[in-house]
Amino acid sequence: MRAADVLKMPYYAAELATGAKSFCDNPLIGSRRLNEAGLHVKRIRLAEQMADARRRRLAHLVSEEDRAAYQRDGFIATRDLLSEEALAGLRREVETTRFDAWEMHQGNAVTRFIPLPPKVLKDLPYLRSAVWSDPFQKGLRYVGSTDGDPLVYLHIVITNPGSKKSADPQTAFHSDTFHQTAKCWFFLYDIDDAEGPFTYIRGSHRLTPERLAWEREQSLTASTDKNRLHARGSFRLPADQLHRLNYPDPVRFAVPGNTLVVADTHGFHARAASKKPSVRVGLYGSLRRNPFLPWTGLDVFSLPGFKGRQAQMYMAQKDLEKRLKGKTSHRYAGKILATDPSPF
Repeated sequence: MRAADVLKMPYYAAELATGAKSFCDNPLIGSRRLNEAGLHVKRIRLAEQMADARRRRLAHLVSEEDRAAYQRDGFIATRDLLSEEALAGLRREVETTRFDAWEMHQGNAVTRFIPLPPKVLKDLPYLRSAVWSDPFQKGLRYVGSTDGDPLVYLHIVITNPGSKKSADPQTAFHSDTFHQTAKCWFFLYDIDDAEGPFTYIRGSHRLTPERLAWEREQSLTASTDKNRLHARGSFRLPADQLHRLNYPDPVRFAVPGNTLVVADTHGFHARAASKKPSVRVGLYGSLRRNPFLPWTGLDVFSLPGFKGRQAQMYMAQKDLEKRLKGKTSHRYAGKILATDPSPF
């Protein structure tokens, strides 16, 4: 262990009581000896118990039918979310407005993120209504087991499987983190099955004996795994191991436009490999908080001055990284139309 790690040990120890997940960046989380003694398994079991307790107190946010769907599947899917008029108005606003956009390039895919702070939404009534609709907001809060303000973007995925670049890493089945967390996608247009639809392994959000044994096994070697995303706690599940965990075949969300999917991304999911160039446009939300907190509220991002601005603040952080380090995962792409070609 490096001398710097010894000095940072109190910090590393404190991270155990948070959502910190990186096995390669925290020598306690990544310790083979501690994980042989059950550290990782105890963290994920406690996180699930805490999430279940919080979610019971948020049961009023969604219908009984949606609660049953989440419990069984790990996701809530809603078709025909908006009226025809509202959907047409939303599409018109998205298609004709120039937004400040940031891009993340991963293999042959470009993911474009457009923050939607109050300043942007005030002149876009249909988009504002969709962002603050009950199924979008309350679905995220219920699945994420916290009554907090979500991070929200317009989310555009541009894929070109015919390029010479490497495969998109998001096409591998993975769990975002060790605890329950929520993401949602409201698809504005029809998703063709050949365009790499969102894919989810039904029921994989729950801790079964098989999942716990697999998690323990991964925790022993994750800190030195060659896959950087796996080593940082977003475990990758090879396709040939799905049936080892007694999972069913994945659900592919090749769905019509006007469909909302809210999913617990502790469950295994992926962006299916695209078979043709495609551009997917949607409204994206994410809600993740410290998994060990007993309360459902007291969310700092819900306070005046912060509410609705998480995505804007996150991109400001990425711009600062670019200035200080010369590189960052998300680069500013300019003020562009949502589906313009990438400038990079």
